[in-house]
Amino acid sequence: MDWDKLRVFHAVAEAGSFTHAGDTLNLSQSAVSRQISALEEALQVPLFHRHARGLILTEQGESLNRTVRDVFAKLAMTEALLTESKEKPAGRLKVTTTVGFGVIWLAPRLTAFLEAYPEVSVSLLLDDAELDLAMREADVAIRMHPPKQPDLVQRHLTTLQWHICASTDYLKRYGVPQRAEELDAHKLILFGSHHPPITDVNWLAEVGRRPGNPRRAVLEVNSTHAVLLAIQSGLGIGALPDYVVQENPDLVRILTDLKGPKVDVYFVYPEELRNSKRVAVFRDFLLSRLGEIH
Repeated sequence: MDWDKLRVFHAVAEAGSFTHAGDTLNLSQSAVSRQISALEEALQVPLFHRHARGLILTEQGESLNRTVRDVFAKLAMTEALLTESKEKPAGRLKVTTTVGFGVIWLAPRLTAFLEAYPEVSVSLLLDDAELDLAMREADVAIRMHPPKQPDLVQRHLTTLQWHICASTDYLKRYGVPQRAEELDAHKLILFGSHHPPITDVNWLAEVGRRPGNPRRAVLEVNSTHAVLLAIQSGLGIGALPDYVVQENPDLVRILTDLKGPKVDVYFVYPEELRNSKRVAVFRDFLLSRLGEIH
């Protein structure tokens, strides 16, 4: 099997069409199609079902793509390690975390990290769905729970506490609740069912209520950043983690005696990157800055 043809095959399998793969590879659609046909002829098996709306991998194509994806992932990791100096961190670091944490806390701090390590560049992939580190969809992850994959290295970074917040304008209009039960008379902003991967994120709907009888929200939104903006606009009361409250001194904390869920934050990466300098300095940077959260 020719490496160039396998590279083209992988691009087509991921893109789902000759045209989109051609755009990625800077090749014409006909050139991509010829490479795939030649590979199918060499292997004497069909790799794609062709239909009007695009391409679907055959069973044989799925099997080949799993292997090719794994090979290219390992090559990318090897390339990164080879190009990195043993003394000085260098190269691109692909970092993934949740949208809320990435937008509100991490992105504003990357200037300090990149100025300290000018030979490192960061690719920040924000997604509440978890990317596969083993398949090199990212190098490292900041996750709000322990990793489920046993082959990943993990380091506990910090524990986040949630706080009930409102805006000054909202509290002037509707009053300040003194007990959990008084939340029944207020407008709540909750994450709803499509929420970030955090346990008990909708605890504000349940606190001070009989189990199984949650409060209804005036707004449900699956974004920490959007909850913040809605609270700041005076729409209602919501719960936010430490790092958001600390970044936004205009928020007013209420019902401070009520303890929300605690969220353990982990730094996670594949075993192959254990000796990577850029991973080590980024981990240490996170530990230092997260220590400032209170």
